[in-house]
Amino acid sequence: MKETPIRSLPGIPMLLALFAAMLVGAWFALSGIRTEAIAQVIAGALLAVVAGFCLFGLYMVEPNQSAVVSLFGKYVGTVKENGLRWNNPFFAKKKVSQRVRNFESGKLKVNELDGSPIEIAAVIVWQVVDASEAVYNVDDYESFVHIQSESALRTMATSYPYDQHEEGQIALRSHPVEISDRLKEQLDERLTAAGVDVIDARIS
Repeated sequence: MKETPIRSLPGIPMLLALFAAMLVGAWFALSGIRTEAIAQVIAGALLAVVAGFCLFGLYMVEPNQSAVVSLFGKYVGTVKENGLRWNNPFFAKKKVSQRVRNFESGKLKVNELDGSPIEIAAVIVWQVVDASEAVYNVDDYESFVHIQSESALRTMATSYPYDQHEEGQIALRSHPVEISDRLKEQLDERLTAAGVDVIDARIS
């Protein structure tokens, strides 16, 4: 599922307009009560109720955040405009942070290629680039990033020897930059489905 941008209305003008509509509706209904005009009472009350319901369409989008919008479970689009916004009050909104984040794995105890036990860890710098994929393609994108990062690190650690035994051989201890680059490539492949971009990966 690819992200589809949708427009939203500025929230502050909508808030003022809805409050004004509620006041007009209440005044209209009260005037109808005084003059015993039933139709006017109903129309005024209906206007106030509809305007009050439309207030549920207001929501806040912070900087570096997106709102994934759906209607009765169907994806409608993604809103990226910041500030107070307004959309159809029937829309459900799921906020997704698109800030750059760090994940530091715990030290993993694994056997390297030659079978010797080692401890290895990594620092992963990542960012959500497609909010709709992060919401709909995986259950919990943050947990997905953590699990896939540790799984990829474990795979890398068991694929290379810790020490270099022959010329040209890539080893964990003597080629940390090359190993880190390969870890990043593997993570990019694993995390694409979750709409996540790996900015950097470093083993330690």
